[in-house]
Amino acid sequence: MSRAWYTVLLALLAGPLWAVMRWRAWRTRTEWAVWSAERFGRRAPHVPRLARAPVWVHAVSVGETRAAAPLIHALLAQGECVLLTHTTPTGRQTGQALYARAIEQGRLQQAWMPYDFAGCWRRFLAGYAPRLGVLIEREVWPNMVAACRTAGVPMALVSARLSARGAARSSRLGRVLREAYGALDVVCAQSEDDASRLRAVGCRHVVVCGNLKFDVLLDAAQIQAGRAWREALGRPVIVLASTREGEDRELIRAVQNVLQGEAGAASPLIVWVPRHAPRFDDVAASVAQAGLSIERRSHLGTAWPAPSTRVYLGDTLGEMAFYYGAADVAVIGGSFAPLGAQNFIEACAAGVPVILGPSVYNFQEAARDALAQGLVVQVTDAQAALAQAGTWVLDPAHRAQFATRAQVWLGQHVGATSRILAHLPWPPSACARTQIAAD
Repeated sequence: MSRAWYTVLLALLAGPLWAVMRWRAWRTRTEWAVWSAERFGRRAPHVPRLARAPVWVHAVSVGETRAAAPLIHALLAQGECVLLTHTTPTGRQTGQALYARAIEQGRLQQAWMPYDFAGCWRRFLAGYAPRLGVLIEREVWPNMVAACRTAGVPMALVSARLSARGAARSSRLGRVLREAYGALDVVCAQSEDDASRLRAVGCRHVVVCGNLKFDVLLDAAQIQAGRAWREALGRPVIVLASTREGEDRELIRAVQNVLQGEAGAASPLIVWVPRHAPRFDDVAASVAQAGLSIERRSHLGTAWPAPSTRVYLGDTLGEMAFYYGAADVAVIGGSFAPLGAQNFIEACAAGVPVILGPSVYNFQEAARDALAQGLVVQVTDAQAALAQAGTWVLDPAHRAQFATRAQVWLGQHVGATSRILAHLPWPPSACARTQIAAD
């Protein structure tokens, strides 16, 4: 498929895609800005210009936005201004929380990712005039890359990953995606396996720099607050971390089984933290319908749930470090449906033993390494996960040993940020590139 045919197909599919986005916005009660000016590449007229041409960083959603934190903080520390784009509302909300200080200081701005039409990208590049584009993990769009190449904006794909499934999908798209990958100035891959697959789909300048997620620093105050909360609670805590849609029914059955016959202080408290805020009410309703007593952090605040409470819903944003601080064991969501797992590295950084389900393709290399070193356990289903968690909460010696080994393992993988910075294709000067007039 050529890029011209790709654009025609995208135009034909745009209507149904926008309808799906509108439906999703209505269903989740979130703002997707489907027909906003920013989605079509126009700079909001009320937004002041940054003091200098920004480094544009694109982070699709929550995971990429959090992963980008070490790199964004390093860029800001170097005196750069940053333009941060997102595709999803949850990514944008996460960015607002993580970079609130830089936003307030006028050193970082957020915008919606434009649709992948050539005109949208010409307007975007003319309006924001980035000096460099940095894509986090895997978001490569043909018209975006072509427009940046025409405008002389260097492009990097960093902390890049590509699973075997993703490589097969990319190969089926043929020429259009191969040309887009080939036009990137540099690709900083997470691992040698990722680098090999990225070269196979067309990337030319590939270096292995590691995974930015190993450089993410958890909020130490939140971890300490979580540990103090757990100590005062006086009950074992199993955290179901970043669970996704499609896993709830299986997890509820597993929770019912592990809690059967348990009561009071001897009963583990299940701290359930859904991945996306729009799912908080749905998860709460499903848990209550299953006959499990549930209380919500948003209602209790820093107070402790009653001894009879079986499930404590973590329905607050930006407090994952608190929940890991409170945890005796973490069961990682996204791994019990074919979703590739959510970030288990943060749990390891908090010193919490980790249990993964069968689907881990988003963290294939890290999971393989952690499994080989005995830092995580991978099970076949949620029933096995909760059974294992129920055993571990009674073994404090194992938890202490795990925390020590985890710190050693993490120390072996840090440093991706500095390696990426060394390989970014910085332009010789801001005036070295061509300016593209807005439509």
